[in-house]
Amino acid sequence: MIKTEAYQDLGVINPLESLVERTNKFLYGLWYNKHITQKQYEKLKVNKEEAELAHLYFLPKAHKPGTPLRPIMSGLKSPTIAISKWLDSLLRPLFDRLASETAVLNGVQLIKQVERWSDKYLTPATSFITMDVTDLYTMIPQEGGVTAIKRLIETSGLKQIDGVKKEIILALTRFVITNNYFYLDGSYYKQIKGGAMGSPLTLTIANTYMYFVERPIFKWAQRTCSLYYRYIDDLFIMSNVHADILKGLVKFWNRLDNNIVFSEFIGHTAEYLDVKLENRGGKLVSEVYYKPSYEPYFLPFTSIHAQHIKKNIPYVALVRAIRYSSSYDTFKREETHICMSLLLNKYPIQFVLEQFERVLQTFQCAVPTKKNYSEIRRIFLNAADNDEKKAEIDFK
Repeated sequence: MIKTEAYQDLGVINPLESLVERTNKFLYGLWYNKHITQKQYEKLKVNKEEAELAHLYFLPKAHKPGTPLRPIMSGLKSPTIAISKWLDSLLRPLFDRLASETAVLNGVQLIKQVERWSDKYLTPATSFITMDVTDLYTMIPQEGGVTAIKRLIETSGLKQIDGVKKEIILALTRFVITNNYFYLDGSYYKQIKGGAMGSPLTLTIANTYMYFVERPIFKWAQRTCSLYYRYIDDLFIMSNVHADILKGLVKFWNRLDNNIVFSEFIGHTAEYLDVKLENRGGKLVSEVYYKPSYEPYFLPFTSIHAQHIKKNIPYVALVRAIRYSSSYDTFKREETHICMSLLLNKYPIQFVLEQFERVLQTFQCAVPTKKNYSEIRRIFLNAADNDEKKAEIDFK
């Protein structure tokens, strides 16, 4: 909290009553002046009997040196939560369409794009660059976040969304991001920089802000035939540009925006999302990545959870193993790891083998061998984007 200077100490004065009153007054004014409909007003207004300030808690980043804490604001009954959810439902689809070229959502998407690029450009000198934005959610200037949303709407060519004018959406966005309060250790606080991690709208604001920051990086990647993707605050690049030049470029990119600071790793290996990648002398190698803090814990088989949940744990783990493992030997190591982890959590071996068999039946594949592994893996990767072949979750 001290590091980011994102929070203002308000002392012992509880801001809840004032926030509820200001929120309802603001919404009433929008309805009275016909900027929002009666239905929208009823959906967004605050029930003062149920409203609560957000609760702050901390999640340890166990995979990082020193185990820093990530502040999470839980505002399920916050006076602005309904507005935040509604705005997010309007704006996130716009961002998803706008950022489709640069956004990656999961490891399967990443692997498919990396393999496609590598088929054409990978050499023994190819480098991976992974960059992480320091404290993204609490470093974005609040007015800068609103400006990013304005640019998002304008870039999408829209003057209104769901019958609401752009100016009203921006006013509501500003109201949400500038009215985050919480209580901690005898004092009330207001967030004066960034948005509340835990508020639905904050992710879309952060993603949109980063979209406009990353434009020069993406354009550089296009010019140099490099590969570029981003997942929220984690950036990924593959490039044949010399490593020394890449280091200089990262320094330059760190000057694109005073609020955005990148920490970077450049080398012939990369750990990104849950994927581990390696350029092994011009050959791409991929496998499942486990963070150093990982421990082999699954939902215990003895738990009271529904049977379909227990079935799907080994099922999903094996599907991921095949998709991520670039070679048969890598897959077999991961398969053994999955089996041992499940056995440690009291899963009967016969139960595990039945779920592995279900995977092969669902994808209509033979048992993987050294000879057929590449073909089988391609079927699994293609099924990720094919609704007709995609594996279904078992709810029986």
